[in-house]
Amino acid sequence: MTNIPETGRTPRVQTRLVVIQILVLSLLGTLGGRLWYLQIREGAQYQKEASGNHVQQVVQPAVRGSILDARGVPLADNETRLVVSASRTDLLKQKDDGKAVLTKLAGVLGMDPQEVMQKVRLCDAKTPQPCWNGSPYQPIPITDEATAKQALQIRERAEDFPGITAEPEAVRRYAAPGKSNTAQVLGYLSPVTDEEIQKAKDTSSPYLRSDMVGRSGLERQYDAQLRGKAGVTRYEVDNLGRVIGKAKSDAAEPGSNLVTSIDARVQRVAEYELDKAMKAARQQYDKITGTNYKADSGAVVVMEAKTGRVVAMASAPTYDPNVWVGGISAKDYAALTGKNSDYPLLNRAIQGQSAPGSTFKVVSTAAAVEAGYDFNGNYPCTSSYSVGGQVFKNFEGENFGPISLGRALEVSCDTVFYGLADNEWKKDGGINPKKGQPKDYFFKAAHQFGLGQETGLDLPNEVTGRVPDRAWKQRYWEANKDAWCRTGKKNGSYVEKIAYENCLEGNKMREGDAINYSIGQGDTLVTPIQEAVIYGAISNGGTMYTPTIGKAVVSADGKQVTEIKPKVRGRLPITKATRDMMDQALAGVATRGTAAWKFAGWPQDKIPLHAKTGTAEVYGKQTTSWLATYSKDYSVIMTISQAGTGSGASGEAVRNIYSALYGVQANGSIDNKRALLPTPQKSLPKIQADGTIAAPKISGDPAKDQEAIAKQVAEQGGTTAPDDDQGTAATTNTPPTGNRDTRRRQRRRGSRRTTA
Repeated sequence: MTNIPETGRTPRVQTRLVVIQILVLSLLGTLGGRLWYLQIREGAQYQKEASGNHVQQVVQPAVRGSILDARGVPLADNETRLVVSASRTDLLKQKDDGKAVLTKLAGVLGMDPQEVMQKVRLCDAKTPQPCWNGSPYQPIPITDEATAKQALQIRERAEDFPGITAEPEAVRRYAAPGKSNTAQVLGYLSPVTDEEIQKAKDTSSPYLRSDMVGRSGLERQYDAQLRGKAGVTRYEVDNLGRVIGKAKSDAAEPGSNLVTSIDARVQRVAEYELDKAMKAARQQYDKITGTNYKADSGAVVVMEAKTGRVVAMASAPTYDPNVWVGGISAKDYAALTGKNSDYPLLNRAIQGQSAPGSTFKVVSTAAAVEAGYDFNGNYPCTSSYSVGGQVFKNFEGENFGPISLGRALEVSCDTVFYGLADNEWKKDGGINPKKGQPKDYFFKAAHQFGLGQETGLDLPNEVTGRVPDRAWKQRYWEANKDAWCRTGKKNGSYVEKIAYENCLEGNKMREGDAINYSIGQGDTLVTPIQEAVIYGAISNGGTMYTPTIGKAVVSADGKQVTEIKPKVRGRLPITKATRDMMDQALAGVATRGTAAWKFAGWPQDKIPLHAKTGTAEVYGKQTTSWLATYSKDYSVIMTISQAGTGSGASGEAVRNIYSALYGVQANGSIDNKRALLPTPQKSLPKIQADGTIAAPKISGDPAKDQEAIAKQVAEQGGTTAPDDDQGTAATTNTPPTGNRDTRRRQRRRGSRRTTA
């Protein structure tokens, strides 16, 4: 007998066969389920994706919108140029990664082969400019200045230049009308990065790989409106890449145009006068440092007082924004970012912050009145103010006796404000304030004037400045205590002594801190745009506006116009009576105060000007010049670093800006025909039926034209025919230039103070 079944299989073999059958059936079931999932449930999606494998896209870049001044004059637009580009994808297919082709191309274009190769390398943390920071799959522009002969040579010898194209393209142009630069306000463009494409993928304004995007200024702030939407044509191709039909086509939508409040003529005058003032300051000798003033940077803002719209904004040093078009060279990039460049990419009107000096006294005056001091009371303007062993000097040791707050503004008496701030510091409990919140009138007033925060200007990267109140001192002390305690010495150098004091009580409001703060010194920082808002508000009766440059967004066809209305930001913390008395005092600064020597002969009865001078001290540097002014229409703020006194370095330039605005001649007469902008531009430029915007012609150089007219009047002995309705002109001619020798004296160590 045998145990083997008739089938000839043992039980073990039979069990194994059953297991195998189960596994086979399971695999077939899994495969069937997967096929059902792919072909039935997700079939439509995969069919769509599969069809995409046979579709090639051709992108047509959208025409970027223009940036126009208030009258429609193009500040930034587009022009057609012959652009030579390289495809990294095609170059990398070659044995030498395209080096031979690029070297040959450099010879045709008359460029350095190394520079050409640098332009096609990809940017990363270790790769300096020039390099390509856009998509590696996008054609990389080598030059946008190719001649027709060079382009023809490349195209006729295409076999010698695989991966190289030469095509006419619309490229950005920064027109500089009337030689107005406007670089920091306009900004510049560069290719979109893969990271930016991913971030914007699901937004209302996604990027294509061919897009150029704004990197700073208005180009960045209004990028979505200016950029438009690129056109995409999709072609069906076979497996050999041959076109067999057109699948779908989306037409390009040109970007909208941005109308700004900038007036190109006034912008040019502002830039020219700032540059001229800085050059003049460098010819002046600084007795304290024993060298000429460096005047290394500066800014000027011209703003409509009743709307907050910016008419001109200049920053120095500056640069030509066209250097970014078509890719920046290594030389140009180093000139813009190197240690010796003075960083011209910075817009110092909104990113330059420094102690405001005596221009801050309008804030301290408002604080004093709020604290209960009578504006017309008598306050001692002594030659110095002593606190313990420290002496705080008045400007040049001047002593005007008992004077009002208004007169203190006119003559910029430091000791009046020293005494008021010191009294309030003591009332608040001194270095150890009373229980509860100290009143801190002087610090609260600064916040109410909008300091220590962004103004909200429609430009990116605005800085806040600083109000060094108790909260700031505590934060700053916590961040720096360890370093101060490590380096401070009780009997060391001046810097070591300061570090020692800060280590022990840097988080406390010391008496000297309150005194210095009252005259815009110490740790206080402001920006020119913040001062423009403040002085514009004093001009218009107390309303602070959010400053704006954009005035309207106009669609390419001109059918849609979106105006950007002025926005009220708040009100100054002063009554109408205080404002009126302050207004009168600031007019006195220009007629009989610290700025009078620069505004002598101005037709004050026809065009009243108001001013406040400031000369701020910065440790280790020469003094910073500040001049804050306003008329009934505009506020004009100028500051120049390391240039001397407020009126001495900036006075003549600011006067010339007003002269250009209102047509005031060198002898004080007014010529309305020569006035660039006697009243702010209210209307938008005319939009034509085809969507184009009418632009008036602008002279070759408005600033030089104004200067030539002034020179002509001076040569004629100060005689010019005033308009019939202007009355008798003032008799004093152009003000003296430079810093007066008596404007400043060296201070004693440990005594921080500012001059007028």
